Amino acid sequence: MSFTARAGQVSPTNALTSGNGDVRLYTSKKEQALYESYADLYAIIKTTEKLERAFVRDAIDAGRYEEACGKLIGQFKVLWASMKDTVPNVEKFMSDYNMQCPMAATRLLHSGIPATVEHRTKQSNDSDPEALGVAETVQHFITAMDSLKLNLAAVDQICPILLDLINSMDKVKSLPASFPPREKVMAWYTKLYQKPANYELPEEDVRQLMYELEASYNTFLGTLRKK
Repeated sequence: MSFTARAGQVSPTNALTSGNGDVRLYTSKKEQALYESYADLYAIIKTTEKLERAFVRDAIDAGRYEEACGKLIGQFKVLWASMKDTVPNVEKFMSDYNMQCPMAATRLLHSGIPATVEHRTKQSNDSDPEALGVAETVQHFITAMDSLKLNLAAVDQICPILLDLINSMDKVKSLPASFPPREKVMAWYTKLYQKPANYELPEEDVRQLMYELEASYNTFLGTLRKK
């Protein structure tokens, strides 16, 4: 059995019809799971597009947007990791199913973090002391550098640490809005996010990342001393 499906349209070559007239797209549990995964991927992309547009139109506040967006990104990463053999290219999937979702593509495929984190627009919480943000940032800098020294340089090992580092720097309100160490860490996170989870940084990238982390850490500490 073979068939071609499109958004809002299914054209089975040999589709099976149940007793009540419904067209059944699958003949086995494996095929059923595959189509359910397609449906879940489609729904996540569409929901992310709507969320992004709501945020742009100021129809949702930054806190609620960030929580919802982070959840969708996590769901997308888990789902796609399980179906890369059947959907190796999500942008082609979106084109095949005529999905007009450019904002979702940017958020899910190229950024991997909510816009509030990427552009540092999250509403601050005045109850969070500056010292906590500084302590967390120092901790995450050290953790990132130690991980590289221990050869823990796969995407799924280093990306979460870099994201924690970005978020902790955002808690230090005295830092300038455009802070070079944050921009460097963000650039690395964006670059690595687009790689498979098991992708290992080559030796030259590990060396360069270590160099930039050490330089950024020293810049961060130097900036604090000037305050």
